[in-house]
Parts: sequence; C-alpha cells; structure tokens
Amino acid sequence: MSHATNARLVEELMNSSEEFRRLKRQHAEYERRIGELSARRFPSQEEQTEEARLKKMKLHLKDQMASMLAVRAAHAE
Repeated sequence: MSHATNARLVEELMNSSEEFRRLKRQHAEYERRIGELSARRFPSQEEQTEEARLKKMKLHLKDQMASMLAVRAAHAE
C-alpha cells in the first residue's frame, strides 16, 4: 500500500470511526508519556517498568489501527 493510499485511509477512518480516533488519541498519549520517561537521566525501577508497559500497549494499539486500515483497504478494492 502506498503512503498516499495509507494516508487517505487514515483520514477516512479519522472522519468516520470514533474507535479509530480513540485509538489514535491513546497512541499519542502513550507516545507522549514514553517520551517523558525516556528523557529522564536516571529513571526509577517503577518508571522503567511503566515505560516498558506503555511501549507494549502502544504497539498493541498500532496493531489494532493497522487491522482497521487493512479492513478499510479491503473494502475499498
């Protein structure tokens, strides 16, 4: 799938799917928090654990969004 096609599908889902918008917002929130934790010079054990957990959760959201995009792409064909 080309970048332009992917961008178009993302835009369609952003306009039509509350679930996709929710996943996108949550993904951005996890990214923001991971950035905060990564910027710490000496993170505590709890912060390291939180960062690892958030990375897994963020990846899960990315997989869910990719699945939704694949379904939308299949319907567009």
